[in-house]
Amino acid sequence: MNFLYVALGGALGAMARYAISLIPVKTQFPILTLITNILGAVLIGFIVGLTDKKENVSPGSVLFWKTGVCGGFTTFSTFSLEAYKLFEDKAYVSGGVYVALSVCFCILGIFLGKRLAALMA
Repeated sequence: MNFLYVALGGALGAMARYAISLIPVKTQFPILTLITNILGAVLIGFIVGLTDKKENVSPGSVLFWKTGVCGGFTTFSTFSLEAYKLFEDKAYVSGGVYVALSVCFCILGIFLGKRLAALMA
């Protein structure tokens, strides 16, 4: 059943992300992705804020919203929450390393993936 919660939430999150991408903008700057990532971070923070200390919240609803909707909307929200938790726990070095490695290696991953695709073409 947990997979169903995640799948349904993920579908809604992905549709919302796609809807935002359809907004016409006149800039090369990825403003819609930035907005999506910020909205996702706000949403996951709101969900955690509502559900963290509550015992009467069903695990299925948390999976639906946090993993499903937020994960389908943007995985950046999960990355942001994890980094925030490290900083909140005063694990500043780990938090900084996590942020730096995530950003640098993910950008490097895009580069390597594109190179691999070009070699296969």
